[in-house]
Amino acid sequence: MKDKKVLKLVGARVRVLRKEKGLSQEALGEKGGFHFSYIGQVERGEKNVSLVNLAKIAEALEVNLIQLFAYVEEEMQITPMDHSIQEVVDMLREANDEKMRLAKNVLKEILKTDTSS
Repeated sequence: MKDKKVLKLVGARVRVLRKEKGLSQEALGEKGGFHFSYIGQVERGEKNVSLVNLAKIAEALEVNLIQLFAYVEEEMQITPMDHSIQEVVDMLREANDEKMRLAKNVLKEILKTDTSS
């Protein structure tokens, strides 16, 4: 099994369990002693999380550590929207600072809500 695939499967399992518990990433982070952005990175499979930190996450989720590895690939149902978002994120990761600023400004304009109606 490829490293990235393992990270994504475990991260997806953390996300499922977190949502089942009704916790935000911030709430889970506080319970486990992590910053919410770290939880997000784990859930997206971007962090090669240590076993010690996985144990802390499991404890914060009030589950046995083994439950973080009880993933089923079918749980990772990726919607077309998820795929599109990931494509945009991948493009942004490769952009230089100037292109990042430009992309941010373009997105702000495109997503700006129309307050005149």
